[in-house]
Amino acid sequence: MTIQLATSTVLTVIQTTGFFAPIAFILFHMIRQFLFLPVAVVCIAGGILFGAQLGSVYSIIGLTGSSITFYFVTKLFPKLLDRLMKMKEKWLGTYTNFSFIQIMILRMIPFINFSLISLCILDKAKTFGRYTKLSFLTHIPSTLLFTFLGASIQTLPPVVLIGIVIGLFILIYYFREKQVLIKWNDFFIREKA
Repeated sequence: MTIQLATSTVLTVIQTTGFFAPIAFILFHMIRQFLFLPVAVVCIAGGILFGAQLGSVYSIIGLTGSSITFYFVTKLFPKLLDRLMKMKEKWLGTYTNFSFIQIMILRMIPFINFSLISLCILDKAKTFGRYTKLSFLTHIPSTLLFTFLGASIQTLPPVVLIGIVIGLFILIYYFREKQVLIKWNDFFIREKA
């Protein structure tokens, strides 16, 4: 019910922009993270508004723009980045390092925090160019899933949806990185005298 209400609100707002609807939709994707709207809702709206193909393209552009916005916000506000890193360590652990495929699968799970996944990509890619490329590539499968299957996901029984989510979690475990690098100083923590 809430997803349908949010989707109809997004559709109404974007439709009123007329010729500039694709630009408004892409910009809406970029500010979506500050409005705490799920990615799936906006991608579904894009599929309804522009069709599956164009909706997917606009969503990929918008989500990549959203990731770039996240990158620059964390650079402008280092304290925010520190808070997000502490949150990541609390939720995922200090030495958790997701592989590229795991990040791609995490993007397909609707209730996983978008900024947390962007932070995982930021850890993996040390340069802006690599971060942008990885963000772009990880958005493709999730956008296609949400845009093409969005309408049918809403009508699937909860048991099937739970099965899909469990399957995605199994894939995340299967594609994990098999080794963890721990810094020397972290491994041998000196006791204070």
